[in-house]
Amino acid sequence: MNRPLHVKFLKTMYGLVVNNFLAVVALAAAAAVAPRTSPEEVLALAREIRPVHCLLALLLAAAVAKLRRMGRPKHVYLVEYGCFRPKPWFRAPFATCLEHAHLMPYLVHEESVSFALRLLERSGLGEETCVPEAYHYMPPDRSLEASRDETELVIFSAVDEVFARTSVKPEEIDVLIVNCSIFTPTPVFADMVVNRYKLRADVQNVNLSGMGCSAGLVSVGLAKNLLQTARPGTHVLIVSTEILSSQYYVGKERAMLLPNCLFRMGAAAMILSNSSERARYRLTRLVRTVTAARDADYRCVFQEEDDKGNTGIRLSKDLATTAGYALKSNIASFGPLVLPASEQLLVALSLLKRKLLSGRAKVRLYRPDFRTAFEHICIHAGGRGVIDEVQHGLGLSDQDVEASRMTLHRFGNTSSSSVLYELAYIEAKGMMKKGDRIWMISFGAGFDCNSVAWECVKPPADADGPWVDSIHRYPVQLPEIVKDTSDDS
Repeated sequence: MNRPLHVKFLKTMYGLVVNNFLAVVALAAAAAVAPRTSPEEVLALAREIRPVHCLLALLLAAAVAKLRRMGRPKHVYLVEYGCFRPKPWFRAPFATCLEHAHLMPYLVHEESVSFALRLLERSGLGEETCVPEAYHYMPPDRSLEASRDETELVIFSAVDEVFARTSVKPEEIDVLIVNCSIFTPTPVFADMVVNRYKLRADVQNVNLSGMGCSAGLVSVGLAKNLLQTARPGTHVLIVSTEILSSQYYVGKERAMLLPNCLFRMGAAAMILSNSSERARYRLTRLVRTVTAARDADYRCVFQEEDDKGNTGIRLSKDLATTAGYALKSNIASFGPLVLPASEQLLVALSLLKRKLLSGRAKVRLYRPDFRTAFEHICIHAGGRGVIDEVQHGLGLSDQDVEASRMTLHRFGNTSSSSVLYELAYIEAKGMMKKGDRIWMISFGAGFDCNSVAWECVKPPADADGPWVDSIHRYPVQLPEIVKDTSDDS
């Protein structure tokens, strides 16, 4: 939303005064006292202070600072990350999807094909998104072997990438966290990674499942808790993915066809540490909100069988609304931790006004401007509707959500790894600067909403990553969408 220049100027001045209130008061006090005190009087007072008193004051200040540091949790840092970049032969352009559907009339109903095609055209996905090799067979190969092959391809590629981009070696990994929502074989993915990279026998490993697209940031929260109590120099490797091969839905329930259209292959790996050495980002805040107590939220993303016995994931038509509600609850806890005092004061004043005028007038609460707290925002690329809902709810501009929309267009919904593809987009565009603050937002089954705030310590030295061969074509203009009520399920 564009404001007049004088309004922007007034709000900027207001923010400077409120956010630096103590400094303004100190300057005012100094200005009031200064005319009454001459430089000679100040020097005379300084000469009266004995050296031993100065030394004691310095020692006391150092001791207080040391105790304060010891009492605070250890900082957590993102050392490096890497994303799986699919090869061109995994592409699934709309024409290919349509052709395959028509060649499998025994498996896919014509009505379902028409619905899926309309959904694809309005989804925000582009023609270069990729699906696993199993999807390119007719009928799709949903075997255990196909799922294992996809798992090894995407996970090992992401982990290879993160190790190639940093000097951290596999033998330096102390904790391993792997998350994948639906496909969980035996041995689990964490053991697969330990075996491939020959991690130490004393490595702590955790395998998370069933958490959907929020699992990546849930893993960051788990790593944070472990690192804050671990010895200095501890390293955690996090791998986030979703395996699609065994999850292709072959029924005609529209709400269960959505994952076939939206989800695409992807994976990301991160190395976190409680040492600032080699760090690129510092974790500043993390808030997780679970709304599973609400029945509608609990069943919003639900794995079940249809009336023909076909297993799939049912996505509620109220998914975007549910995400908006969860984000609102999450912001109630996250906002006070990250917003500057100027924004918090405006929120408090609007709450007070509503209370005082209760019953006499309808008072609209002030919507805080999170762009005063963050330079970059990465919204989980779960679908066009989810991004629209968050953009509208937070009052963000198209530029603010560019990374999310372009990631959805180029890679599709890669589930828990999507926010790292968005971070890679920001870096590839050369927009990341030292000191920049980043807000990652993810949503997942349960229903979960996670907010994670980072501060850039060291911008990337290069733009190599998942966007290396396509960043020059972005951003692209997305077509306007006209709602078709006939598609409502």
